[in-house]
Amino acid sequence: MSIVKAFSLEGKTALVTGANKGIGKAMALALAEAGANIIGVSASIELVGSEVEREVNALGRNFNAFQADLSNKESIYKFLESVHSKHPIIDILVNNAGTIMRAPAAEHGDDYWDRVIDINLNAPFVLAREFGKKMIEQGSGKIIFTASLLSFQGGINVPGYAASKGAVASLIKALANEWASKGVNVNGIAPGYIATDNTAALRADPVRSKSILERIPAGRWGTPDDLKGAVVFLASNASNYVNGTIIIVDGGWMGR
Repeated sequence: MSIVKAFSLEGKTALVTGANKGIGKAMALALAEAGANIIGVSASIELVGSEVEREVNALGRNFNAFQADLSNKESIYKFLESVHSKHPIIDILVNNAGTIMRAPAAEHGDDYWDRVIDINLNAPFVLAREFGKKMIEQGSGKIIFTASLLSFQGGINVPGYAASKGAVASLIKALANEWASKGVNVNGIAPGYIATDNTAALRADPVRSKSILERIPAGRWGTPDDLKGAVVFLASNASNYVNGTIIIVDGGWMGR
């Protein structure tokens, strides 16, 4: 197989959660550029006419939007029923949607903890399990989780987020151990400090922002586009022998 063909996603269907903006949108566009048709999922996405739909269509690919509240199990299962009926074959699942709630651990209430765990861990597991079943039946599939630097570190004032992303790292390995032999690759991407809504508070804090930038060898905040190469690699045949791995895209943060 040529290297160009190995990276091609022509004829594939990719489902991306959190596709409406930020990292998820960049990933959806990258997959479309590589040839995939896109199913975008978000609680707030417009069902018709969203910006990401227009951009995917401009690349010559199909885009279908679904709304789902990933903090609510009833909403998740309703979404699953709908998407399975309309799109019986999903080749690529990108479990990207996530949230972060900032408060010191002693003030980190049950509401903060439960919301973060529901969106960042419980929902991705349910989606991976349900789409994974289909992929096992198909004999092939790619599942990609958005992990975090806090899959490896503890962070400050985000105990729920750190716990959820640490668990995601272990879940990636657990699923890969079971499904690699069945043709389903499960891997993750750990973005570094990326300029998105989730990091707006850090970027607005001159002390924290300065300390973060001083540690990043690349000397800048990342952009969502910096994740494009990693997601296409993990979604394509080029990564067929990659299982249970987390690719760190962080400008060198973890090397310091």
